[in-house]
Amino acid sequence: MAVMSEPEAVDGREAAEAAVPVRSASGPHELCVLMKLGEIVLKGSNRRLFERRLHNNIRAAARGLGEIKLTQRGAGVIIVRMPGGSDLEVAELAERMRNVMGVVWVHLVRRVPKDLDTVTATAVAALADRTGTFAVKARRRDKRFPLTSSEIARHVGSAVVAAHGLPVDLKRPANTVAIEVDKDEVFVFTDGIPGQGGLPVGMSGRALVLLSGGIDSPVAAHRMMRRGLKVDYLHFSGMPFTGPESIYKAYSLVRQLDRFQVGSRLFVVPFGKAQQQLKSSGVERLQIVAQRRLMLKTAEALADDLGAEALITGDALGQVSSQTMTNLTALDDAVDLPILRPLIGMDKTEIMDQARRIGTLTISELPDEDCCTLLTPRQVETAAKIPDLRQIEKRLDAEELAEHLVTTAQLHRPSFLGDSAPATV
Repeated sequence: MAVMSEPEAVDGREAAEAAVPVRSASGPHELCVLMKLGEIVLKGSNRRLFERRLHNNIRAAARGLGEIKLTQRGAGVIIVRMPGGSDLEVAELAERMRNVMGVVWVHLVRRVPKDLDTVTATAVAALADRTGTFAVKARRRDKRFPLTSSEIARHVGSAVVAAHGLPVDLKRPANTVAIEVDKDEVFVFTDGIPGQGGLPVGMSGRALVLLSGGIDSPVAAHRMMRRGLKVDYLHFSGMPFTGPESIYKAYSLVRQLDRFQVGSRLFVVPFGKAQQQLKSSGVERLQIVAQRRLMLKTAEALADDLGAEALITGDALGQVSSQTMTNLTALDDAVDLPILRPLIGMDKTEIMDQARRIGTLTISELPDEDCCTLLTPRQVETAAKIPDLRQIEKRLDAEELAEHLVTTAQLHRPSFLGDSAPATV
């Protein structure tokens, strides 16, 4: 018997409860985490560098859970064990692993001896109390094992039918039990948790995200982390003319996003007085574009201090009146660093769907008054002219103002692990 699709995705704790009766994680039926990789396996001679970075990220994500042992099995499989840990602790480990960039699937698996009777009994127990159809998916990585993959599947499938009377469906089974024969042991599991995919965070360098309190920029950050960028965050608050609500939102957003990279840094710049200076200079319809150019100049100055190689924004072409092609070109002119816009071709529904999936949507929808709503003109220029913007910046000495704004930045370290450390830059 064989199955043609990946196992059904479930929550890690539900998978722990379904992965056969609860025992201590150690011993002959140890529960551990099996992770399957995707894009990394295509990296050829550089694959080891990607794997090494991924291993470091896995250890960082598992911090505070206890000792773990990590083993690379071939090009596309990683096994993580937690000796002495309970099944629920291993399930928590699996929940964290689903957020590690570079991992495509996470499975809670029983690690059993290479004995056919033991493998069969474990598989039968894994499908206890299940209803509906089933299939067995067997893979023999160790070709020395006496039975072929199809023979293992047929043997285990027959035992499941005899024990539970479940009907077989090889095309669209309601339940799948997977058996993977490795060099020293066999892994038996049922359900899988979809991972983030992409590349390990840190493999593509470092960038700085301009993080508003809205829906778009957190999604942009997630998409670029998925491409291997380690990101820091810069938030402009309207203080002293607004309250701290937007800062609380930015902190909460970064804490949620920290699940995907661990060790996030949030820089907060009070931007209200700079906006007031812009308004006093007579920018009128150019207010929004002019202040965004100043934000980018400030971000570039901070990025230079941090060693970041690019800026990331949540711009989506045509989503609001200031995000026209002409205005985006005017923004590019403000800085020398590349501006990455991963949402440029997405519509709002697509962006909201991704925000919901990564857990930032409900935070972004909380009410607040941020700097983007402060001193907004009645009409926004949709075709800003670069010479006009440069003239405004010359009057304000925008470069010096940006450098000053960097000195006012406050550093915070929102962590999904719960240990934060505010400090001054």
